[in-house]
Amino acid sequence: MACGSCSTGKDGQPKGCQNNGTCGTDSCNKLTVFDWLANMTLPNGAEPFNWVEVRFKNGRKHYYKNTEGLTLSIGDIVATQAEYGHDIGMVTLSGELVRVQMKRKKVSEKDPEFLKIYRKASQKDIDIWSDARDLEEPMKVKARQFAINLKLHMKISDIEYQGDASKATFYYTAEERVDFRELIKLFAKEFKTRIEMKQVGFRQEASRLGGIGSCGRELCCSTWLTDFRSVSTSAARYQQLSLNPLKLAGQCGKLKCCLNYELDTYLDAIKDFPKTEIKLYTEKGSAVCQKTDIFKGHMWYAYEGEWMNWHLITKDQAKEIIEQNKQKIKPASLEEYAVELTRDTKSEYENVVGQDSLTRFDSPKHNKKRKSTKAKGDRPQNKAQASSREDKDGTDSKRNKPAANKPKPRNKPNPRKEVMSRNANTNPKTEENKPNKPNPRKRKPQSKKNDSDDAK
Repeated sequence: MACGSCSTGKDGQPKGCQNNGTCGTDSCNKLTVFDWLANMTLPNGAEPFNWVEVRFKNGRKHYYKNTEGLTLSIGDIVATQAEYGHDIGMVTLSGELVRVQMKRKKVSEKDPEFLKIYRKASQKDIDIWSDARDLEEPMKVKARQFAINLKLHMKISDIEYQGDASKATFYYTAEERVDFRELIKLFAKEFKTRIEMKQVGFRQEASRLGGIGSCGRELCCSTWLTDFRSVSTSAARYQQLSLNPLKLAGQCGKLKCCLNYELDTYLDAIKDFPKTEIKLYTEKGSAVCQKTDIFKGHMWYAYEGEWMNWHLITKDQAKEIIEQNKQKIKPASLEEYAVELTRDTKSEYENVVGQDSLTRFDSPKHNKKRKSTKAKGDRPQNKAQASSREDKDGTDSKRNKPAANKPKPRNKPNPRKEVMSRNANTNPKTEENKPNKPNPRKRKPQSKKNDSDDAK
């Protein structure tokens, strides 16, 4: 790693700034470029390219000429030329790939007013640079308060100190032109340094600040995207996306840059489809295109006057009907083509398991309990009424079967009744259920001999 907090320590273990994917000192992975020409050797007699790419805070990059012939590699901290004094930055590219990047960004090598690299940064230069970076956050809070007190319609998004702490650049966004002359006087009096105001767009502000997008990843503009192309709502229309500004807008408030990524593929696929403005004329009536599915090659048409009934056909079938209409031939109806399509594609997209369906939770769950179709007033109050109804109708009211053919229920033992009978037998309060145990207080019956003597 390039920054101090992420570099390898004395014990050989990487420190790590623990900022969950974003560098704490803004020096690791922001707008990095892979040098795929680093392992290539130059031909004999060719001199190495003496320009390097230096990156500053939040992705700001410039190209400098190595006039001193310093041996520079990616990650070296260097002191570069500035308008006033010098600036401190980090080398991000060197060698032949810098030539390619300069040609891509239209930077001329023969510019007489080129900037150059002074030296590799010393420890004193790095200390001054780091101390100036620590002052940027409290300064931004005060600057925003000054702008609010002056009632200026602007937002100060970021502050960048020069490497030698001789100048501070204030980046702000505003929808209208702002007169900040009084604001600069307050800044110069409070911060006691040279002030420069620079207006940036909303996309540039998001790229400088960074963040997490709706996709769950870091913003493209703050990680790898270097040029900002204009994005229009037609890109969303070609991809058949809903024109919802809450879903199509990014953190900058503008349309997402990723809408342009797959636009060329969609435009190539749409070329094979017939134009949606063309109507299909049949004997049943004229049909208008309602929707297209670019991935499957399907189109939905509806007859004029029957807008709720859509008919699904393929793009080839639509082309065939258009050719017939050009020859003044009208097919019978669209239902003929729709029936053939459903018969062919039913098994192709059938989901056996049901886990891949996005609408599997839309339908309500069916209640497993069997609902009674009878009204409460028609239900019999007791078994006698039910039996009389069966005798009167001659059928079973539940299943509509003859009552004579209904098998008799078996006399199954009811465990609840058995427990109740046991409890009744063991209840000492009832005289009938008393156990036949001998009572010691009662007189024992005399024997038969005594009975016979008494009779005599």
